[in-house]
Order: sequence, then C-alpha cells, then structure tokens
Amino acid sequence: MQGPAVFIDAEIDDQAQELRKFFKELGAEISEEKSTKGIEDDLHKIIGVCDVCFKENTHSPEEVDAVLNSIVSIIVSIPLERGENLILSFCDKMTKAKEPSLARVCLQSLWRLFSNLDVTSPLRYHVYYHLVQVAKQVNQVKEVFTGVEQLKAQFAQCPPSNEQMQKLYRLLHDVLKDTNSELASKVMIELLGTYTAENASYAREDAMKCIVTALADPNTFLLDPLLSLKPVRFLEGELIHDLLSVFVSEKLPSYLEFYKNHKEFVNSQGLNHEQNIKKMRLLSFMQLAESNSEMSFQQLQDELQIKEEEVEPFIIEVLKTKLVRARMDQRARKVHISSTMHRTFGRPQWQQLRDLLLSWKSNLTLVQENINTVAAAQVELAQRQ
Repeated sequence: MQGPAVFIDAEIDDQAQELRKFFKELGAEISEEKSTKGIEDDLHKIIGVCDVCFKENTHSPEEVDAVLNSIVSIIVSIPLERGENLILSFCDKMTKAKEPSLARVCLQSLWRLFSNLDVTSPLRYHVYYHLVQVAKQVNQVKEVFTGVEQLKAQFAQCPPSNEQMQKLYRLLHDVLKDTNSELASKVMIELLGTYTAENASYAREDAMKCIVTALADPNTFLLDPLLSLKPVRFLEGELIHDLLSVFVSEKLPSYLEFYKNHKEFVNSQGLNHEQNIKKMRLLSFMQLAESNSEMSFQQLQDELQIKEEEVEPFIIEVLKTKLVRARMDQRARKVHISSTMHRTFGRPQWQQLRDLLLSWKSNLTLVQENINTVAAAQVELAQRQ
C-alpha cells in the first residue's frame, strides 16, 4: 500500500468550504456556508454526504481520490479526543463504494488515514478493521494483511482489547477462508489462543470453524496442536472432535468408517469427502513411514486402498509435499524411506529425539577421543625423532 499522502497546502477552513461546495454541486443535502460551530461540525456534515461521489459516472477515481485525501487531511489535524466519531463515520462511508475502482480509492484513503494516525492512537484499530472489509471487496487483502506477526507489530504501541482482537481475527478468517486456507487456519488458531480456561466454553463456534478450516486445508498436516487448545478441549465427545482425532492419529480405514456412520455430519460441515480421503492417504503414509524404512507397492495398495497404477503417482505426490523423504525403486516395486514428519509429537517422539541426540553426543565424544589419541601419537613420534 502507498504511504502517507502529501496533503493539500491550504487552510483547513478553506478546504472545508471547498468540499461543501463540491458536494453541494453533486446534489448533496449540505450548505455551502461554513458552520458557526467550528471545523468539527463542518467535517461531520461533509463526511455525512461524502458517499455522493460514489455514484456511477459522477467523477473519475483520480478526482474522488483527491477529494477523500482532502477529507483525511482535515481529520488528522483534529485532536484525538474530538475526532473519534468523525473517524468512525468516515470509515463506515468508505465501505459504501460499490464500483471496484472507487472501492480501491476508498481502500487507499483508509490506508492514508491509518498511516497518519499516531501509533499510540486506539482509533487505528477501527480504521484497520474497515481496511480489511474494503480490501475484501476488491480482493486486495494481501496488501493490508500478510500474517499474524505483522498484525501484532502494527498495534504494538497500542494493543487493542482482547475482544477487539477476537472480532478482527473472525473477520480475517472469514475474508481468507476461500482464498488462503493456510493463513485462515493460522488466524483461527490465534483466535482460539485468546480464550482462557474461564471463557473457553464460549468459543464453541470458533473452535468448530478452526477444526473444519484445518481439515479442509490441503497444506495443513500437523493437526495434533489443535487438541491442546482450550476451546477445542470443550468439544470432546462431539462428532467434530472425534473427526479431528481421526485426522490426528488414525489411518484411512478409520476415516472411512467415520464417514459411513456420519456422512450427513461431514457434508454439513462443508468438507469434501474425496479431499478428506486424499488427505487421509497422505497422513496414513506418513504414519506407516514412521515405523517402516521400506514399503512394497503392494503394501501401499492394501493400506491406502489404491489401484496398482495409482501407487507411483501417489508416491510422487507425497514427495512433492516434502513431508517425507524417500526414494522410489520402480524395478523392485518398493519405496525406501529416509525421514518423515511425525503426525503427532508427544512423549514417545520426545524420547526418540532424546535418544538420537544422546547417540550423536556419544559418537562425537568417540570421534574427539580418537582425534586426541592420534594427536598424542603424532606428538610422541615427533619427540622421538
């Protein structure tokens, strides 16, 4: 997004009167005369009618941009304690443009306002919230939101309340879920992390959305962390939690059995059965790879319920995900596993990692002892000579 604008070099009162005249000529119900109550009242009336310039074929986007830029320049000149209602009203008006080119102008105007507000101003949150709304209209969300860490950095000097962040995360999830499911999942997980043990029971809908988004995301395979989220724990015993548990630690037959018994539930969540099968095959392969350094094509056919001619394309798809490192031996009709990402990482995996590190430490100690022995022998030999 473009940075702060260079605002019009004119007196605020003169700008306000020019804006009044401009909107009056467009047919807005506003007087050309300045208010006797001061610039705040002038601006209140100007903002109240500013959406008149969004009418079709009224002015070019460049002209509308100049007008909105003038309004923003007046807004940021008003003391914070007197400008809250004006900013909120302006933000609401910026969501009214229906024509895409004008909506992009509104997005740019909101970004100017956001960039020119003091970083300690709590009003930046409200401007940003509307920024996301308008960005959705013109498919430019990536211009204003790139990740959770960037979002937190934006508000580092004046963090919004927990409730405000929850509202923003919900909006971002709704905006991202159809275009960037991976980022939508991260946002929803961040949302669930804002709940405490005391209020986690109120997050049922958010928790269900989080699970469904993660299951539907073709690039999300490590699902185990979801089970530790407090709101997700409150879903234990419900079908959505049972389904998540299948994806976390079970193999394909368990999912097929679940779908057979709860077909309507799975479909009602907006999940695609064929996509679920594809994902479960990948997850099942990962689990098999944890305990098998090599597998025959026949074993994969049996375990994953695929046809003989589907085995090689499936292995290629697995390798593309980089979840598993393996080598395919087409002649022997086997696949040799080098390493795999664990589906779950609990106590057994920590123990395995500990044993591996201890083994490396032991080997390094042995190498160091051998180096010392050789060095000592060389010194002794040199002394004899």
